[in-house]
Amino acid sequence: MARLMARRKVTRLLVGGEPSFREDVLAVEEPLEIRVGGTPLAVTMRTPGHDFELAAGFLVSEGVISRGDEFASARYCAGATAEGLNTYNVLDVTLAVGVKPPDPSLQRSFYTTSSCGVCGKASIDLVRTQSAYDVREDPLRVDSQLLTTFPTLLRDSQEVFEKTGGLHAAGLFDGESGELLVMREDVGRHNAVDKVIGWAVTEGRLPLTGVVLMVSGRASFELTQKAMMAGIPVLAAVSAPSSLAAELATEVGMTLVGFLRGESMVVYAGADRVVSLPTQD
Repeated sequence: MARLMARRKVTRLLVGGEPSFREDVLAVEEPLEIRVGGTPLAVTMRTPGHDFELAAGFLVSEGVISRGDEFASARYCAGATAEGLNTYNVLDVTLAVGVKPPDPSLQRSFYTTSSCGVCGKASIDLVRTQSAYDVREDPLRVDSQLLTTFPTLLRDSQEVFEKTGGLHAAGLFDGESGELLVMREDVGRHNAVDKVIGWAVTEGRLPLTGVVLMVSGRASFELTQKAMMAGIPVLAAVSAPSSLAAELATEVGMTLVGFLRGESMVVYAGADRVVSLPTQD
């Protein structure tokens, strides 16, 4: 099982009081090198676990694949160290026969940190990616009251965050029933989103029509783009979106919801998808 948490001795200080010494629990952060057909593509700082999903979702986000059957397999590379040990931090993906390998220009010029996904792009021209899916055509209409339940459901499912307080979360919800389909945690919000999209790849559920992507932090341009690439019509966040995220959502016909807290929300794009349904007696 992947090591999700680490223990560390810490000193707790209270102004005017005596220091106390105890053991604390931290979320693990380790590098993952993603290779395709043996060729290095990117290195991302992530919380170990669901690495195959992370790689699959990353390839969807980058426009390398758009269907589950295009992702043939993945394996950890043995001999990843000078001593020939398997660190489980190097992953090699095999694409299906006939699927074009990633363009060399996609290779990151430096590693992707847990807080920044697109900063490793070799060129700013590569930031915008063309999606195989048109979210504008998705007929989903989501009840605003139902939408307000998603942050709590997401938060209640975060077992590692409960112990460490140091992880982002992303969840996919059925936009009609409100069912939480999958939730993933990671030190990087973009990795958490890649993991839930990767789950959809392995389950053969792309495009993710009729689904709401709920994230625990802010809605950046990159997360909006990842949702677009997976065919997700609604992105909701507990915090603010960026201006570029709102512009992209408007451009592609996606619904973007921010500050989803309690009984309120702010809809920055695609407000026609959020409706108030009459309550049933």
